[in-house]
Amino acid sequence: MPQPHAPSHLAADAIVIGAGLAGLVAAAELLEAGRSVIVLEQEPEASLGGQAWWAFGGLFLIDSPEQRRLGVRDSLELARQDWYASAGFDRDDEDLWARRWADAYLEFAAGEKRAWLHGMGVRWFPVVGWAERGGGTAMTHGNSVPRFHITWGTGPGVVAPFIARVRAAQATGRATLAFRHRVDELVVEDGAVVGARGAVLTPDPAARGAASGRGVAGEFEARAASVIVASGGIGGNHDMVRAQWPARLGSPPEHMLSGVPAHVDGRMLAISERAGGRLVNGDRMWHYVEGIENWDPIWARHGIRILPGPSSIWLDATGKRLPTPLFPGFDTLGTLEHLRKTGHDHSWFVLTQKIIEKEFALSGSEQNPDLTGKDVPLLLERIKKGAPGPVEAFKRNGADFIVADDLDELLRGMAELEPEVPFDAERARAEIVARDREMANEFTKDSQVAALRQARNYKGDKLIRVASPHRILDPAAGPLIAVRLHVLTRKSLGGLQTDLSARVLGADGTPVPGLYAAGEAAGFGGGGMHGYRSLEGTFLGGCLFSGRVAGRAAAEN
Repeated sequence: MPQPHAPSHLAADAIVIGAGLAGLVAAAELLEAGRSVIVLEQEPEASLGGQAWWAFGGLFLIDSPEQRRLGVRDSLELARQDWYASAGFDRDDEDLWARRWADAYLEFAAGEKRAWLHGMGVRWFPVVGWAERGGGTAMTHGNSVPRFHITWGTGPGVVAPFIARVRAAQATGRATLAFRHRVDELVVEDGAVVGARGAVLTPDPAARGAASGRGVAGEFEARAASVIVASGGIGGNHDMVRAQWPARLGSPPEHMLSGVPAHVDGRMLAISERAGGRLVNGDRMWHYVEGIENWDPIWARHGIRILPGPSSIWLDATGKRLPTPLFPGFDTLGTLEHLRKTGHDHSWFVLTQKIIEKEFALSGSEQNPDLTGKDVPLLLERIKKGAPGPVEAFKRNGADFIVADDLDELLRGMAELEPEVPFDAERARAEIVARDREMANEFTKDSQVAALRQARNYKGDKLIRVASPHRILDPAAGPLIAVRLHVLTRKSLGGLQTDLSARVLGADGTPVPGLYAAGEAAGFGGGGMHGYRSLEGTFLGGCLFSGRVAGRAAAEN
């Protein structure tokens, strides 16, 4: 039977499927417009906020006050140049609306995005990060300038204003938050989507992100004039990730870590398709190669991404250095493609204590308690000697970390950690020694050494992000550290194709009446506004923008 507090028949002006960031933004906008809203969420109430709650909180902004204070000269034109070079749109049909969404999002990021969030109390760390640096020419992929604005409060800080708005409406009865309501079908009548049906799952005390049960207590049906699908992507469903893995990225890994909870399973994509929606660009995805096993996991195969500075030496599984410009933090998909074609599922960072202290950050709100908790005294600890506490905890406890006093010990440890892979210790030694010889002069032919020196021309990198150049084998910089890296699933870049009003389009290109989509389920807008590659800080931003568009458009339905 249904839970007593969750009636089997629900009705409102609009239904939002998914209580993550995109869904909460859409719901908040609907409520602002005076509409009543039902938010359907299969997970327990503890997971309100979805994937965004776990995020580092990076937001892509263009020509912000934070950039200007650091001497960064950005512009809409430069950002568009970088976006289109990275996106590589090459599909006339599937990319038709994706291009339009990209243009609209760039205008938003250069325009009212910051003021809109600032007006709700959102603030940012003063040092802007430089993610996805590219390393090619001006007309190739990557950020020409730093644009990664870290939210004060990280992911929870981004989500908080929208939770507050929805909770306030819940208190007055205009919003219904229906947790443990799993949608199994969209209700279609006379060609229009008019609601959703599914199962009321049994109560579950699972903590945020942890796996919850799928026992069924009853059924429900909800009715509304508008239904917004904001259910996320597929990163927790490794079978689906492998099924959609494109040949251009090599073979899918046998072993992957999950950067998102298991409930990010892609169920609603097929359900929406059965209701008439069109799925596009499913082969475009964004997974990281700097994943490490969480020594204190919350969900199955829980991985954490290292957000690296540019100084670590990157070796493949056999000990060969990665080619230019595949340096840490420069080219996510280029590195993924290269490593997948080596035939092995892991690679290595080799670095020093000096590098880890300044250059290693861990993605995730829970890995950054100072920023997440808005704790200034704890934040100031970062400028003292030693790596941040969570990084040191991984170094001590993580299965992927090797710490050694000399190179022989380090190389031996790397070989022993992966005994079935033919690790060429002498090749690895030669790579490290040769790189160290390049440090004797201020000039060099080593592109990575030149890049890390150039990076320190940016104030933000010199202050807190890039270690002063030094030899890896300098005893004063030790001990030596090796980190085994895994593929970490994260984002699907395709999804339901939508027009600029977030209306889901059918196979014939016309809107499916009553059906909208936002966030990752819509490829962050248009079925894939990133194209093939992200410039980073654009996933949370894509949820914000597409959720806002969907909520405002559905309010007019």
